[in-house]
This record gives sequence, C-alpha cells and structure tokens, in this order.
Amino acid sequence: MEDTDGTRMRWGGRSAAADGVDLRASWREASYCAIDVETTGLDLRRDSIVSIGSIGINAGRIVCGDSYYSLIRPACKVSVASMRIHCLRPADLENAPAARDVGQEVAHKLAGRIVIAHAAWIERAFLSTLLRQAGLRFAAPVIDTAALARALGYAKGGSHGREPSLELLARHLALPVYAPHHALGDAITTAVVFLALATKAETDGTKPASARSLVKRSARYSY
Repeated sequence: MEDTDGTRMRWGGRSAAADGVDLRASWREASYCAIDVETTGLDLRRDSIVSIGSIGINAGRIVCGDSYYSLIRPACKVSVASMRIHCLRPADLENAPAARDVGQEVAHKLAGRIVIAHAAWIERAFLSTLLRQAGLRFAAPVIDTAALARALGYAKGGSHGREPSLELLARHLALPVYAPHHALGDAITTAVVFLALATKAETDGTKPASARSLVKRSARYSY
C-alpha cells in the first residue's frame, strides 16, 4: 500500500520506499527533483509529452550536474498552438526516444525524491501516463510551486488551469528565468523558485519548515 504521505513509488507490482527522504526533517535535508514537461497539448486523455527536463536539489542547493533532458516521440500530432510555445516540430521529434525508454530513465531520477513542479497537476497527469507506459506507477510526494506561492501570498487564486505564470512569479521574486518553455530551462526556474518560497516559508513560521509541512501546504492550496 502507498503511505498516506505519498512517500512510495511503485515499480510495476513492487513498491520501492523513497530512500533518504524523511518528511519529518527540515526541508533542507530532503532530496528533490524539479521537473517540467512540454506536450502536444493539454488534453490529458489524448495528448502526450514531447520533451522533459529535470534537475536535482540536495541540501538546499541546486545540483547542476544532476540535470536531465530528453525529447520524446509523441503518440499523437503536436498541436500548432503547442508548437508556437515550445517550438518543437514533428521533424524534431521523429527520431526521439520512445516514451517507454524515457519513462525508465525518469523513474530513476524521481526515486527517493520529492517532486517539485509548477502547476503540478499537469506534470502529475502526464508523468503518470509516461511511467505507466514503462510499466511503473508514479506515487512520489509532490510540491507545487504555484500552490506554495498562493499559500505564501505571492499569487492570487483562480479557476482550475489558471495558474500563476512561472516566469512572472520568478520575476516577482527577483529571480532569473532560464530558457522559458524549454523543459530543462523551466525545470531550473522551478527549482530556483522553490528554494526562494521554501526559505520564505521557513522564515514566516514559528518553527523551521519540514519537508512534510511543505508537501501538506502545497496540497492544501493546489487545484
């Protein structure tokens, strides 16, 4: 069974505990994977991932050597609207790795880590499909930087799907923006934003913020 805190990732019929993640400890002691995907569109039933990027965070620091990026050959056509955003054409994707192969690599990046994503309902849905194609199940704890921003008063609430822009949030926090709408660039920006918000949550609280408190706070303010 999956722990109520979401600290297990299931690998086929087996489950692997999130080794090294103690949600009771200070958030700085946990390991994270900031991740972003670009897709053929936003229809969760039909569309699929065309590129994915991630970067590790350990001891409250971004680990540049722990970055990952891959194109993925999609199962459906890329919409014109999506191409205008991420600039990935069918010709760029025709020789890309299959989803199953990338899913195996991504699973290893996520194992034992808390996942960080902006507007995480999108990443959660598409990652679940990607890992399922690799015979795996996504069940890692997630922190949504958009939800955390709402919790800390940096973004107003809105209707489902109307999340605060990652780029605008980063600029509001006086942080750099790395290659917008490139999966790895957005993953790095998400990591930087997370560190700023987690530090703010720590200084605002009456006691040091734990990894568990950030996961719960994110869930409370997620759409």
